[in-house]
Amino acid sequence: MYTEAVSIVDHKIQVIESEKGIIYLVGPISLPVKLEDGEAIFQWYCWLLCKEKLDDAEQMIKKLSASNLAEMQQSSVLVYGDFAQAEEAWIRMHSICHTGDIFGSKRCDCGYQLHESMRMIVEKGAGALFYLANHEGRGIGLFSKAMAYLLQEQGYDTVEANVELGFADDARNYSDAIRVLNTLREKPVSLITNNPKKLDAMKMAGLDVINRIPLWGDRSAYNERYLDTKINRSGHLAASGCPNE
Repeated sequence: MYTEAVSIVDHKIQVIESEKGIIYLVGPISLPVKLEDGEAIFQWYCWLLCKEKLDDAEQMIKKLSASNLAEMQQSSVLVYGDFAQAEEAWIRMHSICHTGDIFGSKRCDCGYQLHESMRMIVEKGAGALFYLANHEGRGIGLFSKAMAYLLQEQGYDTVEANVELGFADDARNYSDAIRVLNTLREKPVSLITNNPKKLDAMKMAGLDVINRIPLWGDRSAYNERYLDTKINRSGHLAASGCPNE
């Protein structure tokens, strides 16, 4: 039944061991992407964490077609250029932001950072954007993030709202993303981030990083307190010219 599908996808699936199970990485898949100043061809990968190891692609197709993956979170990575072999490559570990990335919300700078980091990677010539689906609201999930927004409307900052709801300020984990990265590239990378804590967390997870690339912009009356909290409460490094530097 699955003979043709197996022949097509079998060589496009990589298996990566994880302490939480098995990571199945599918790709690359050519993905033309519209950027503000044109377009670029990325190579798209998607990964899925499973508790069990499946023997082959046919078994995987049979099992997954009977599962409701639309209710599960799966992460992606967009690879640009000769990511595996380029001497220099920039990466962005981007936490999904439903409101900012999809709806264009101005309460944060996430949508701007998503598209700007893609533009920066294309301009650099080689890199990868990791889109981490289980990192919504710094790891608390979309529903909890909505509740945190209600608290923020009553005067709480981002950190206070998460803590008041019983969460850590930042509950994100990068171990699986680093495993996928190490599968795609063995050489060091430069990380696009303003957050030294994120950089430290990824170094602890095994990231071989040689440089940090800042990413600030899209400051407005809607998100200025959010951005100030990143600097004053979460330890983000301010950009040159930022009033909180």
